[in-house]
Amino acid sequence: MKWIDGKVALQDSVSMPRPVTGKELRDGFPKDIEALTLGLIRVGANALRLGPLELIRFGPPRITSTSVQWPIEGGLLARSAGGRLRTELLHGRLVESLEGYQPMLPRPLYVLTQVPIHHLLTRLHLLRVRGRRPQPGPAADPSRRRAAAAIDAACCLSMAALIGRRRRRLPVLFGFAAGYHLACWTLSGVTLGGAVMKQRVVSVDGSNLTIGQALVRLALLPLAAVRMRDVHDEIAGTEVISD
Repeated sequence: MKWIDGKVALQDSVSMPRPVTGKELRDGFPKDIEALTLGLIRVGANALRLGPLELIRFGPPRITSTSVQWPIEGGLLARSAGGRLRTELLHGRLVESLEGYQPMLPRPLYVLTQVPIHHLLTRLHLLRVRGRRPQPGPAADPSRRRAAAAIDAACCLSMAALIGRRRRRLPVLFGFAAGYHLACWTLSGVTLGGAVMKQRVVSVDGSNLTIGQALVRLALLPLAAVRMRDVHDEIAGTEVISD
């Protein structure tokens, strides 16, 4: 992140093993933003909208063979018109950059709130464009994934019983389990259960998870258990592979 005269520049990228056209990038952006925000943010008439509120207003997109660029013209989150959002295929990587944008929020508040959301949605969008093929490695066997999860659950329960008082074991369990999984997934992708079962969690492009991805994956674990489907991996852009 760079600041020049009150204007910010941000960039995110993922590996891209296949060609992609500017038209694909233009058409995929609104679909992914709406899907990733569960429909809370809609994209229409070249604007990001939260209900009746116009968050960011873009000009007409400028499309090339391998890129799309939206000029920023205003909105509630922009102090003034200027800057652009650009997505492009560059040297085997899919790169999305925001340049010349002047946020409405004060800089400290913008860094603490809008920047993490921007990075998370951008990364998840880029990983969806990248797709799951080719896979970052051989997919872990479902039975071994369940065994790894059982080992991790036993580890968290044991630690909660060891360090938590009788009346506080449930909060301690949830706190320890969250910290344990977030740390393991972002640092190496390997939990204790994963190490025993020889598997790890990675992004679909093979890179380590960001803290935002790990939080999304963790938050969606209960939904995955209810639906008996790996929706946490589908939305977080992650894969469990055999080591």
